Amino acid sequence: MPNNYFQFKQFTVYQDKCAMKVCTDACIFGGFAANIVCRTSNIVHTLDIGTGTGLLSLMLAQKNNGVIDAIEIDADAYQQAQDNFTASPWKERLVAINKDVLTFTADKKYDCIISNPPFFDNDLRSDNDKKNKARHDNSLTLDQLIKVVEENLSDDGTFFVLLPFHRVHYFETAAKKAGLYPDEILFIKQTPTHDLFRGCLSFSKKETKPHIVEMSIKNKEGQYTADFIGLLKDYYLHL
Repeated sequence: MPNNYFQFKQFTVYQDKCAMKVCTDACIFGGFAANIVCRTSNIVHTLDIGTGTGLLSLMLAQKNNGVIDAIEIDADAYQQAQDNFTASPWKERLVAINKDVLTFTADKKYDCIISNPPFFDNDLRSDNDKKNKARHDNSLTLDQLIKVVEENLSDDGTFFVLLPFHRVHYFETAAKKAGLYPDEILFIKQTPTHDLFRGCLSFSKKETKPHIVEMSIKNKEGQYTADFIGLLKDYYLHL
């Protein structure tokens, strides 16, 4: 049974009310996005789509001084995120919103949008409806996500998304049709001998040649790689 909380260096993520728990690939994605955000000076307003526990919002808040709106359709997960935000050092800059992003209207464009969207749409569904909403695209399809981003991202904004490796090409193609172009792509594998299984991507409305790298979580000896440590040393307690 998963722990009901995950302790980071500067914050704690409780997860007992959420269908989807803190996982390594989501942490890598948060570190990937936070590093890029650190290099960008104009990020004032961020939208976190499907925040769940609030993990990504908390990771970004640690590295950026802007305000983050974190939207979550599930009432229990929303409350969990709200509680995690309130207990964090950045509670005044983190806003949990219990709404469906498809009916959400904002009074501003966002400088940054981040999402770990529902996926595994071709895989076996659970008999747990909350888990299906969190893991599958029956509550938010990738095409719907792209449309939401297109409508809410500022002209100079950055969009981050975490995807299964086998969905990256489809998403890139659909995003380009909406005027969103990949800037940086990080492909993840468990070890050097494993297949790629996740892609962390950043997009903007300006077409450039994307910078693409691959990263293994652990080396052949079973130890965390230098790339993994570099992304998460500011977050994980024992790195």
